[in-house]
Amino acid sequence: MAAHGLPPSLSRLLFAVKYGSLQSRCCALHSKAQYSTVHNPGEKTFDKILIANRGEIACRVRLLDTLINFEHMNSHTCKKMGIQTVAVHSDVDSSAVHAKMADEAVCVGPAPTSKSYLNMDAIMDAIRATGAQAVHPGYGFLSENKEFAKRLAAEGVAFIGPDTHAIQAMGDKIESKLIAKAAKVNTIPGFDGYPVMIKASAGGGGKGMRISWNDEETREGFRFSSQEAASSFGDDRLLIEKYIDNPRHIEIQVLADKHGNALWLNERECSIQRRNQKVVEEAPSTFLDPETRRLMGEQAVQLAKAVQYSSAGTVEFLVDSKKNFYFLEMNTRLQVEHPITECITGLDLVEQMIRVAKGYQLHHKQEDIPINGWAIESRVYDPYKSFGLPSIGRLSQYQEPLNLSNVRVDSGIQEGSDISIYYDPMISKLVTYGATRAEALAKMEDALDNYVIRGVTHNIPLLREIITHPRFISGDISTNFLPEVYPDGFKGHQLEADKRRELLASAAALYITAQLRAHRGLVCEALMVSSAPVECNHWELCVELGDGRHAMEVTKSGDVFTVEVDGGTVEVSGQWNLASPLLPLTINGSHRMLQFQLRVLSKLAAELNSYMPEKVPEDTSSILRSPMPGTIVAVSVKPGDTVAAGQEICVIEAMKMQNSLTAVKQAKVKSVHCKPGETVGEGDLLVELE
Repeated sequence: MAAHGLPPSLSRLLFAVKYGSLQSRCCALHSKAQYSTVHNPGEKTFDKILIANRGEIACRVRLLDTLINFEHMNSHTCKKMGIQTVAVHSDVDSSAVHAKMADEAVCVGPAPTSKSYLNMDAIMDAIRATGAQAVHPGYGFLSENKEFAKRLAAEGVAFIGPDTHAIQAMGDKIESKLIAKAAKVNTIPGFDGYPVMIKASAGGGGKGMRISWNDEETREGFRFSSQEAASSFGDDRLLIEKYIDNPRHIEIQVLADKHGNALWLNERECSIQRRNQKVVEEAPSTFLDPETRRLMGEQAVQLAKAVQYSSAGTVEFLVDSKKNFYFLEMNTRLQVEHPITECITGLDLVEQMIRVAKGYQLHHKQEDIPINGWAIESRVYDPYKSFGLPSIGRLSQYQEPLNLSNVRVDSGIQEGSDISIYYDPMISKLVTYGATRAEALAKMEDALDNYVIRGVTHNIPLLREIITHPRFISGDISTNFLPEVYPDGFKGHQLEADKRRELLASAAALYITAQLRAHRGLVCEALMVSSAPVECNHWELCVELGDGRHAMEVTKSGDVFTVEVDGGTVEVSGQWNLASPLLPLTINGSHRMLQFQLRVLSKLAAELNSYMPEKVPEDTSSILRSPMPGTIVAVSVKPGDTVAAGQEICVIEAMKMQNSLTAVKQAKVKSVHCKPGETVGEGDLLVELE
């Protein structure tokens, strides 16, 4: 039958498929990642540790489903060491996973970070009240705050991190450059001319960082960077340095004890970034040869020894196309992406940090540090709206892909959790491991397809697009990968013709299965034998995909649906568990994993639905609405002002990042509906123009 001129008896299916995940599932991996040391119960460390952080890192320190053995993921760092844990939380985090899983939990203030997770007085009170002997700071917040480390030392409480002098030396990005140069570590040459990088002197994680190509961007960069630095780290000092265009961002993990021993634990490739925040990381790097790796590792250790470093830390480098590398900064804390190093080396870095803080020597020598296999980490958060604006809300459905082998998920959330405007937008870290890079990537593809997140927008489609992009697969990447590949932001994956047919066929088979179960067998119209219904095995359907309608004929033989659609034939079979959001299918002999949301309408409802008026897009040229929930930081206009196209109207902050909202055309300000310090929701009217 033709795709147009559909007979009135055809059913209409409204079908939404998430993530475009019609891809082959990879086979199970046989490689395993195991820690090379087993915890020695005879080593006495601490009885109780307070974790001065929130979210996934607080959960990781306390209770980690990690990589002792991917098939039996049951390593719990503090738990396995017999250490009790204390969680701190803000008012809005009182029901958070990290607070509930700890042995004790203490509220340290209201939601704003300055009044809770950065509130040293409240955290010190929590330490005294609970009798904690040590503090693990995680990353961010107070993890690189020398004053916090000093206060702990004054109270006789161990800081699970480096000594104060190392935090001070490396935490000040200005001083760290001078120390690195003296330690014969390659540093970025020159300061004159654009482009330049403006960065928080006490910061990290992309917070308080801007790249400027002219004077105007520099002025704006200083303002935003200093405000973000103050909000994130309690220190608004900035560093400006020459920016190397189109580099790779490669970092070296170091581990040192208090006895003069220091190791480099190979590298992590961190070049896939948006707004200077890492999105996908891997270890090792496809770019480094053994000699460059050795030189970078040795220089990282030289720097660590120059400041008598003792703990886990990371030395970050920019690497150009000729493999020249330049010191960027040293992070005196555990990195977000540390799991991929744990995968390829077999070391539990949190356990090593705890041992070092107690005064034990490292067990390993440099020659003992391996590169076993390959690990990939994907940071799950929101990429849309120019990759920059975070998504908040409640997780209405949440299912991690832990049924798969060689998969690790570090998260601090569960179904029903709220993603708040006050904190970092990262939902979780998804890590996969393989004997080879191809295996690790295939496993990541499979894991992303099996990861269910609903209720908030997220970047799983983008992550999948990145790891399957030919440039990424070939290793042709730099820190400009995302803006080069998606200059206008990621708009979603466009299905090829064969994948579109597979999707349509799957929709048809799913619809028919749902109808058969709902009605306990469809009866073909006017087809009866001896007054008994005959099972129907032939259907004509119309499926909508986007703006297009697709007519198809479906036959069923046993468990297999054969679908004729768009000039092709597709065979579909599966278990059809409609209670699960995951639908494993076999399509034309290949295994696929679909995520689906199904809404079945009666013929009448479908016909009436077609008459529903479409929502007319609002003319936004004369109004400015909030693109996200957040807090108004600044309002730059007042009624009666004339603004030019591109001129800043106000600044909104969400999840510790600031965004400047600008006029789209020259206009006069009619009215202002917001003020600094005010909390606004997504879509709230901020300013009217005329």
